[in-house]
Amino acid sequence: MLIWFAVTSVLVVAIVFKSPGVDYRFVIAGSVLPLAEAVLGGPRLLHSVIGAVAVLVVVVAATRSRRLLRRRILGLPIGMMCHLVFDGSFTRAAVFWWPLVHRSGSPGRIPELGHLGSSLVLEIVGVGLAAWAWRWFGLTDPSRRDRFLHEGRLDVPGD
Repeated sequence: MLIWFAVTSVLVVAIVFKSPGVDYRFVIAGSVLPLAEAVLGGPRLLHSVIGAVAVLVVVVAATRSRRLLRRRILGLPIGMMCHLVFDGSFTRAAVFWWPLVHRSGSPGRIPELGHLGSSLVLEIVGVGLAAWAWRWFGLTDPSRRDRFLHEGRLDVPGD
């Protein structure tokens, strides 16, 4: 489920924020970071809104006097929040509000593994969206592609 989370998060952040200062590499990292909890046996902090907000607070506090760095790194908690939406964590209170609702760890598997069949369909949809986004962001142009790879920047059409 890497492609689904990465592509949908990048597209939503690009369309909603339209900020030239976003480093989309951090958005991608944040959107797939909660998948690491699969090795822990179930969703915990990274699948909860508390975890995403905690990362946001740490980023803001750690970059208090470094505004440009903050703007780039803010993609990490934003990507994590996108993940919560795109995997439906908010539909399971014990997952979304962990550790407030269920302190010993959220019951069950991470949401992505709980609905593996639909996750595979979403991954295929993600591949289609990635092909469309590739053209929409103009990544066929080597200079734009290089800018994304080295700076995390994308040119959002329509500005």
